[in-house]
Amino acid sequence: MKHKALIIIDMQNDFVLPNAPQCVDGALNIIPNVEKILAYFREHSFPIFHVYREYRANGSDIEKTRLDDFLNHQKYCVPNTHGCEIIDELTPMDGEYRVVKNRFSGFMNTELDFILKRLNIQNIVICGVQYPNCIRATVFDGVALDYDVTLITDATGAKTEEIAKANIVDMKNIGVSCINTNAYIGKKK
Repeated sequence: MKHKALIIIDMQNDFVLPNAPQCVDGALNIIPNVEKILAYFREHSFPIFHVYREYRANGSDIEKTRLDDFLNHQKYCVPNTHGCEIIDELTPMDGEYRVVKNRFSGFMNTELDFILKRLNIQNIVICGVQYPNCIRATVFDGVALDYDVTLITDATGAKTEEIAKANIVDMKNIGVSCINTNAYIGKKK
């Protein structure tokens, strides 16, 4: 059955690399597991979506809550910058989808839902950074849009383990399947 797709969220240099403007403390640690999940989906020719942020340098499309920091400190995820690029380990291949977002949810004001429905996708598998923001918003919107949602817990990052655990509990409570990389890959073989 090929009615599932992988959604990798915000694995960009500005969120993952040490000393990057918006580095998520736990992001580096999840790279090997994101690579494993990505390899699994590539091996089985399932659709893969790289969902990532881009903001105009003038801040005209950034969330209101981030605007002051963006304009008065260090800008990030500006198109055509190194920071905006997806990390080298996860470079998208030909045929993989790239979806640009400028809000927390990968569904808000993007073509993600349209493409998933066109591909007859019923189950979305989500990983990336970070739990309380973009992961959570995308997961909740995915549930609201009637997708079966699977979260790969050890391929998803947060600033602390406590934040990750609290968000996993919340997502389990709305019916999201929360599973680690090896269990998912072993279960799906």
